[in-house]
Amino acid sequence: MLKVGDKAPDFRLIGTSGHAVTLKELRGRKVVLYFYPRDDTPGCTREACAFRDSMARLRRAGVDVLGVSKDSLASHERFRTKYELPFELLSDPDSSVATAYGAYGTKTMYGKKVQGTIRSTFLIDEKGRVAVIWS
Repeated sequence: MLKVGDKAPDFRLIGTSGHAVTLKELRGRKVVLYFYPRDDTPGCTREACAFRDSMARLRRAGVDVLGVSKDSLASHERFRTKYELPFELLSDPDSSVATAYGAYGTKTMYGKKVQGTIRSTFLIDEKGRVAVIWS
């Protein structure tokens, strides 16, 4: 499990821009990396729209936002368009990046234990270290 101060695991994922995004390329910038279970579901939509509604403040603070789920790029693009999300959504189809961040595993859903994405948000500083974790 990642802790504040740990080096954030690098990744290479394809985003809605059609390009690969790596954490290494974002060094020198703050990054909010948030993992969510599924596009266009009530909780995930509220979360994405909250980031959307905070983008002016986040940009002033020099923060990039990246959303990650195992959904396809086509699903991400529909979700992004529908809610006018001004940030990149990344596809992690095998949940390998979510696993590296501790955002995939056993969770309780409707009283049952299931494997899936654990809603988690990480603030990564300019040096690539985990500054804050919200889970």
